[in-house]
Amino acid sequence: MNLRFVEAFYWVASLKSISRAADKLFLTQSAMSSRISTLEDELGVLLLDRRDKQFKLTVAGARFLVYAHKLLELQREVKAEMGSGTPMAVAMRIGAIESVLHSWLIPWLEKLRLDQPGLELELTVETTPVLMDQIQRGTLDLVFAVLPASADGVRNHALPTMEMAFVGNPTRHTKRKYRLDELAEMELLTFQKGSQPHVTLLDLFRQHRMEPKKVHAISSISAMVQLVQGGFGVALLPRIAVQRLTGFADLKLLNCDVQLKSLPIHASYRTSPTSSMVETVVESAVEFAGRATGTKTGRPKAADRVKKGA
Repeated sequence: MNLRFVEAFYWVASLKSISRAADKLFLTQSAMSSRISTLEDELGVLLLDRRDKQFKLTVAGARFLVYAHKLLELQREVKAEMGSGTPMAVAMRIGAIESVLHSWLIPWLEKLRLDQPGLELELTVETTPVLMDQIQRGTLDLVFAVLPASADGVRNHALPTMEMAFVGNPTRHTKRKYRLDELAEMELLTFQKGSQPHVTLLDLFRQHRMEPKKVHAISSISAMVQLVQGGFGVALLPRIAVQRLTGFADLKLLNCDVQLKSLPIHASYRTSPTSSMVETVVESAVEFAGRATGTKTGRPKAADRVKKGA
């Protein structure tokens, strides 16, 4: 039995789509369909119910999925036991929001490259809704976003939250401390509408019965930093990102008389029976993020929230 065909079936069943599984394994849809058909011929049963457009496994397909998982795990164990010890090339698709990118992601990737020389990365920087869709569809293996993903076979691990801060231009914002009503009279910059920072900022003013003069929604931290430098307004950004960016930009953290809500960060990822690399990478990220933010975090465990189905 060709284990590549078994792996093809495993991902079709896990992602509930031939096209998504084809993207996952870097195959054409026709090649993926051919592998499933060949496997069905060899087993002498139909694995997929093709009678309607909605994806569904046959009874035999559901039973074989259990064996497929065991076969692929056994293959991984054999390779680990009998291998030469030479690191194998492994491709991993990682997605992250801007806040993570400008905080600890780049130095972590530099460390990861040294620790895992066989790892080949694809990096996507997007908003949380886009990343949630991509991890659910299986087009990304690991994402760092504000929300945990909710999908079959996806695990979630909470990372250290990011302390938020108002950031201004040091030549224009010279006071040692600002009141919230003073900030309300300025033009404010934050992330796109509906994002956690945007909602939190508006809620902050509502709680104090204030109405901000103007709130600009901008998805790019780089754009916000350039606007602040140009004197456009005051931005709400993760403190750790500002501290890293001060080496490249002239920025000032503004003290405020109110406590700002921190930005939650979650790692959402899909495990694979053919490789333990994803778990290894997540453990590395959790540890690195904890050091970067000065927060102790526990390692991801099997008890992390996971939806059944893979």
